[in-house]
Amino acid sequence: MAGSGDDVSVYEQYLSGDDFAIYKLKIRRAYLMPIYKKPVGKTNLEIGVLGLGCAPLGGNFVDLNYDDAAKIIKKALAMGISYFDTAPWYGFGRSERVVGDHIRHKDFVISSKVGRILKPGAVENPKDFGMVDPLPFHVIYDYSYDGIMRSFEDGLQRLGLERIDILLAHDIGEFQHSNENNRHFGDLKKSGYKAMAELREQGLVRAIGLGVNENQVCLDALELGQWDVFLLAGRYTLLEQTPLKLLFPACEVAGTSIICGGPFNSGLLVGRDMWNYAKAPADIVEKAKKLNAVANEFDIPLGAAALQFPQANPLITSVIPGPRSEAELIEILEWQDTKIPSEFWTSLKDKNLVAVEAPTPE
Repeated sequence: MAGSGDDVSVYEQYLSGDDFAIYKLKIRRAYLMPIYKKPVGKTNLEIGVLGLGCAPLGGNFVDLNYDDAAKIIKKALAMGISYFDTAPWYGFGRSERVVGDHIRHKDFVISSKVGRILKPGAVENPKDFGMVDPLPFHVIYDYSYDGIMRSFEDGLQRLGLERIDILLAHDIGEFQHSNENNRHFGDLKKSGYKAMAELREQGLVRAIGLGVNENQVCLDALELGQWDVFLLAGRYTLLEQTPLKLLFPACEVAGTSIICGGPFNSGLLVGRDMWNYAKAPADIVEKAKKLNAVANEFDIPLGAAALQFPQANPLITSVIPGPRSEAELIEILEWQDTKIPSEFWTSLKDKNLVAVEAPTPE
């Protein structure tokens, strides 16, 4: 069969280093281990179980220019990734621009966000917002009917696309807004949800949901209407499985699926010291070290386990890491293909490092 192990051995004599690693990944993607797709909620929309989180492509928490971001997108497409998640927040429009430019006319599914409107005028210190070299805009929060509609239309303009497949109300919740959240959630409840539902009914988007970092706001939102999907960042990972208690059972009843954002918990599970977009506290660092110790016992990368773990839950539609370079993307794809023995997962549960009831990969 074309793309078999024999082909790999033949080409190994001509290719080396990154080129050979990329060639092997292409063989696996094309013939042996393609990225399969799962449905979003009860819709007929399907997305790849491995997608691309595009926050770094806007310069969020990383110094990444347009050309380097474009290379990541092109490489992702070449490797079979077809689902991309972006937002106005990522570089104040920078991520949307580069993503739109390089998936246009390709086979893609895209999710983007509403709830923030970009206004002309640069912020004084971008680092206060976790950004490097954003576009000269600042944010106005608006989760009302008019705000949702304007944010949606503005997003299409910045993307340069005729569609957004999945529309998510972004960062609604106390994690982002603290005491102001009652007002913002009230706007979503009063009229914002209606705007999103209308866009879905009119066929202008195929699915609607939230893009957030906390469980409770998703539970609250389920009272507002029918959501297709919640993009939940950092809450269902190898490090934390809190949604298993209340949120996931409620989503299963409602027919709402989950996209897993932040599978590496802001980098803590792949060797960095960030967690929830800030320096990780000592107890969280200690748990990550214990997880890594078990991974070392089985001679597997902790990143591979962190990437594959959420995919085992049937409620999870996609997992969307956010690589900051081509090299990180290639590493993620290699982790996706890493064979992990069942004994590894059993060991994590025996050591109370992962919830006993959490599904694990076969």
